[in-house]
Amino acid sequence: MEAGAQHEASHIVEDAAGEQVVTPWEVSAPEGGIDYDKLVDRFGCQRVDAALVDRISRVTLRPPHRFLRRGIFFAHRDFNKILDIYEAGEKFYLYTGRGPSSEALHLGHLIPFMFTNGSRSGFPSCTAACRSGRKDSEDGSQVLSGFAVVLTYLQDAFKVPLVIQLTDDEKFLWKNLTIVECKRLARENAKDIIACGFDIEKTFIFSDFNYIGGSFYENMVETSSRVRFNNLRGILGLSVEDHIGKIGFPPVQAVPSFASSFPHLFPGKDQLPCLIPCAIDQDPYFRMTRDVAPKIGFQKPSLIESRFFPALQGEGIKMSASDPSSAIYVTDSCKQIKEKVNKYAFSGGQDSIELHRELGANLDVDIPIKYLNFFLEDDDELEHIKTMYKEGRMLTGEVKHRLVEVLSEMVAAHQRARSRVTEEIVDAFMAARPFHSMFG
Repeated sequence: MEAGAQHEASHIVEDAAGEQVVTPWEVSAPEGGIDYDKLVDRFGCQRVDAALVDRISRVTLRPPHRFLRRGIFFAHRDFNKILDIYEAGEKFYLYTGRGPSSEALHLGHLIPFMFTNGSRSGFPSCTAACRSGRKDSEDGSQVLSGFAVVLTYLQDAFKVPLVIQLTDDEKFLWKNLTIVECKRLARENAKDIIACGFDIEKTFIFSDFNYIGGSFYENMVETSSRVRFNNLRGILGLSVEDHIGKIGFPPVQAVPSFASSFPHLFPGKDQLPCLIPCAIDQDPYFRMTRDVAPKIGFQKPSLIESRFFPALQGEGIKMSASDPSSAIYVTDSCKQIKEKVNKYAFSGGQDSIELHRELGANLDVDIPIKYLNFFLEDDDELEHIKTMYKEGRMLTGEVKHRLVEVLSEMVAAHQRARSRVTEEIVDAFMAARPFHSMFG
């Protein structure tokens, strides 16, 4: 095993009682939020430092995405190896996913997709093909052939294909939802994902319920046979009280990182490397995957991992579909966004204007600043706002006003794009078909 493999193979993800817990299904921390330095050390990841960000910029010949510039994607596993591969003229593919448990996505759900396609606003400008929704081929594979965003990042910068997994089976196992409902939500979520501007000629979206079988299932079985339950308990925090559906699920999320799971996309390319952009809570799945991969003849996937997107009420509160006030959804109106930000977004400002002018704001806990850090593209404007706010020369209401402008513009653009995503277009993105120019 590689250095730090004890983390990848069997390290328990929970701290001592009363401290932070991070699993794919539970994220909690004491007051003050997640200690990311501790989490990186515990999981055995590597930190995304300035040297790596500079190298990414040199290799891609474009400025680094704001998520890299600002440390939002802050940890990785073997991302340097991906850059080595790319510089040597070799190829890789991208894999990310979404667990469809709600009708609409909130902004936090969009982070890996915004990073993967990387437009300045996060949402697309559609071509004429997108606007008309025309069908150029019998199977619909050329629908929206131009449905791509200007200034794409990972997908376009590296000119590589992308697979997006919709884990509708996982949500059936963990949520109180029927299979029919999980499958319906997967298609609804697919529309939101497509609206982010991915290139249909390089993007395959699949739902587990509809796709699993053949080579994908063979890889699942191979993976399952190499993982002992004791190791799974240590990595993922599962217990003997969990039903066997939960215990059997992890290989489903593991094997999209093996190219042979997609024979229609990558025939004869079983060793094609994989890069996975995801939130840090998904790391346990891929620690397991990286431990198993060499045992069944595959390369370990590389990862680049993000911080968590905070709830409006603060980092100690979990965003929840049952509490719509905890998040901004892509279905929210401008009025709803304004009301949520003004009423619920936790402020680091002082209790009175006089005190605020004297002491300034605490940026470490201020949610409007954190949201602007994710979504405001202009670095100079962001630093100006932070400086003025911290020094008390800008008030909470002014910061929230700017955030409302940024979010309203983003969400309205997303809604316009999503309104053009038809059922036919969803079918086209989810059709199992070859990519004829996937590395072009």
